[in-house]
Amino acid sequence: MKNIFKLLFLSILIVSYTACNLDLVNPNAATEEQVLKTKDGLFGLAVGMQNLYATSALGSAINTVAVTTREASAVTTYSSLEGLEDGGAELSGDNERVSRTFSRTHRVKGMAEDIIANLEAAELSEDVKAGLFGLANLYRAMCLGILAQDWEQVAILNSRDGNAVFSPRMEAYDEAISILKASVSRVEKSGVSDEFASEFMPQEELLNKLNAYLARYELFAGNYQDAINAANSVDKTKAYFFNYDSENKNPVYVMFIENLVELAPRDNFGLPAELNIDPNDNRLAFYFNSIDTTSLVGLPIEQLVCPFFLTDNAPIPFYNPSEMDLIEAEAYARMDKLTEAENALNRVRNKKTSDDVLGYGLAAGFDDTYTANGDKTALLNEIYKNRRMETYLSGMSLEDSRRFNRPDPPAEINYTTERNRNFYPYPASERARNANTPQDPNI
Repeated sequence: MKNIFKLLFLSILIVSYTACNLDLVNPNAATEEQVLKTKDGLFGLAVGMQNLYATSALGSAINTVAVTTREASAVTTYSSLEGLEDGGAELSGDNERVSRTFSRTHRVKGMAEDIIANLEAAELSEDVKAGLFGLANLYRAMCLGILAQDWEQVAILNSRDGNAVFSPRMEAYDEAISILKASVSRVEKSGVSDEFASEFMPQEELLNKLNAYLARYELFAGNYQDAINAANSVDKTKAYFFNYDSENKNPVYVMFIENLVELAPRDNFGLPAELNIDPNDNRLAFYFNSIDTTSLVGLPIEQLVCPFFLTDNAPIPFYNPSEMDLIEAEAYARMDKLTEAENALNRVRNKKTSDDVLGYGLAAGFDDTYTANGDKTALLNEIYKNRRMETYLSGMSLEDSRRFNRPDPPAEINYTTERNRNFYPYPASERARNANTPQDPNI
């Protein structure tokens, strides 16, 4: 009966959260408030939050950004894809792909906010509350991260009246950092119950995930020593995944492989010739099968063969443990500690396929030791190139491209540029209902 109750409640919530954007008005609010004070209600919402993120928000964020930063190119004539690939001033708030990323991310964020808002009033033991607090804040932080990577301003909190207030995106990173730190502290202090661990994840896994995303956002916020500290708190021998099945399909597989293929990978990860990739880098064959063809706009493309996306039930990494080494490499480099930065970078370059913690053989496989000979710019370029290859199709490439000061997009359409937007326009649907919606950036 408890399982039936959870499924029924979850169905109601999914309909409620997928029927709107930031306007979260629910005609059954009184019932919902009562249910969300119960363990079954909170657990049901937490399950739905995770599922909706994995199948909806994550895929939209990855696939949309991939086109903007030339990780991928369109091979199907959908107007929304064409507009996304044109980018620049041609990309409007009416674009379905951009709007989808915005709305799906806010839906998941709203579910996390509801868990947090109702948690303390529920009659639950502290170790159950600590687990739910950490889990909800993890997903809320991940949603804030997507929004801060893609838009200049972010609604840090959803609004039930549809008039969410927007803040500069760096404040969204600050909020993500704050709630991740609070979650680490509470979980470390109280632990998580056996029931929470059985239903969701054990304490060690939750802490690793919290610290991994904390390291990521500390880096994006420019807090370099804090990013290093958080990265060092992650057990790099452990890997975790978003899991899928034939009913809840891998969202990158759906776009790149299934039936009517919409996207295809760009040659050389979409990197410019100046950031040349060694043909002996094993990551080329891990991701791509080389084919001699072009996309609709004439860009050279490859066939995606990466095992993270190859089937409808392929698991997508929650994060790549080697990202922690790259976070350290970049943070040390920006602190002018070039030797430490090279050491962290070489841990990634020298990783062999048998050493891949993810278990799929993702590794550069080099034997040599890279050195920039004191050239900080060259070192940062090498770190950027390795981020593109090691975290390919993760949704971080737009943030990376700006942060590493890669060339700004031109005003006119040019498919050979490294990115075609700096930030996305706000959805027209949001502007129509929310007077607080900011002005769109020019590009």
